Amino acid sequence: MKLSRSEIKFTYQDYLLLPEEKQYELIDGDLHLVPAPRPYHQTVSGRIEWVLRGFVQERGLGEVFYAPCDVYFSRQDVVQPDIFFIASDRLGIIKENYIQGAPDLVIEILSPSSSEKDRELKRKLYALHGVREYWLVDPDAKTIEVLVRREGDLRTAQTFVAEDWLTSPLLEGFRLSLQAVFKPR
Repeated sequence: MKLSRSEIKFTYQDYLLLPEEKQYELIDGDLHLVPAPRPYHQTVSGRIEWVLRGFVQERGLGEVFYAPCDVYFSRQDVVQPDIFFIASDRLGIIKENYIQGAPDLVIEILSPSSSEKDRELKRKLYALHGVREYWLVDPDAKTIEVLVRREGDLRTAQTFVAEDWLTSPLLEGFRLSLQAVFKPR
C-alpha cells in the first residue's frame, strides 16, 4: 500500500530532529516551514512587543515571549507565535524547552505567506487549546483585529485601524498607539 503525503503525520519527537537553521511549526501532524519574516514585519512585531513587555513588567502581570519559542499543545501541535503573554498565575506552563499549554494572549503578525494559516488554521488551534485573546496584526492594511474567547471559539471583539488606540479586554488599562506601531521605518 502506498501512503500519500497527507497520511503521514509527524510528532513532536520528529519535530525535534529538524535542522535548527529553519523555523517550523507542527499543526495536526503536518509540518509547516515558516519563512523568514520581512523587515517591516519585524519592525511592527518589535514595537508591539516592546510596549506589551513594558506594561506587563511594570505591573507584574506575567511574562511576554516572542518567536522563536515553542508552544507545545500536543504531540502533533507545536507552534511559534510571533508574540505571546502568559499571566502570573499560569507561569507553571513555562517548561525548560517549551511552553506547555495555551498562552493567555497570542499575537500573530500577518504576512502574505502566513495570512490564511494565521486567520483560519491557527485561530482554530488556539481556540481549541484555550487561548483567551488573539490579535491578528496586518501590517499592510495597518489594522489589528482583536479576537476573544467566547463559547469555545475565538471571535472578533473589535478591529482597530491606524488612527486608533488598541485596548485589550484581557489586559485592563493597556493602550497601544497604532500610529506608533505602523509608522514608516
